[in-house]
Amino acid sequence: MNAPADEILDIVDENDRVVGQAPRGEVYAKGLRHRCAFVLARDAEDRIFVHRRTATKLVFPSRYDMFVGGVLGTGESYDAAALREAEEELGVSGLPAPVPLFSFLYEPEDGKGGWWSRVYEVRCTLPVRPQVEEVAWHGFLTEEELVRRLDTWEWVPDGLEAYERLKAFRA
Repeated sequence: MNAPADEILDIVDENDRVVGQAPRGEVYAKGLRHRCAFVLARDAEDRIFVHRRTATKLVFPSRYDMFVGGVLGTGESYDAAALREAEEELGVSGLPAPVPLFSFLYEPEDGKGGWWSRVYEVRCTLPVRPQVEEVAWHGFLTEEELVRRLDTWEWVPDGLEAYERLKAFRA
């Protein structure tokens, strides 16, 4: 199996059109614009799956996130990546297709690259077995519990922006 840094990703322009390909490690090092899927997973009680990323992650290690998901591989659709990533990170199979909600261009504060992001939601009523390579801790939190932790836990900045945009989308 190849290392995550060797995975080939599509490079996209400001309009989300593919303009090339490069290994993930190079994409991150050079700040090349790519694609990412964010999936908000809720359980049967409407609680949100929240997790802390492992310390070995290439981007935002050891930070908390209220989304599962990740980058799209070369030629992969947002919808396919959303389902693949949700099942991988939650450690389940047979999830319903995540529902696409909206897209946005995330631009990091350092001004390097950014990524086109599509936000989804999915209901997961299956017992989760999060991927140990990706998830160091997890829990299902109510929306109120999540909001109380926004100022006290260190969150991934792209997930935090996606969450703020999701709240505005629903308003």
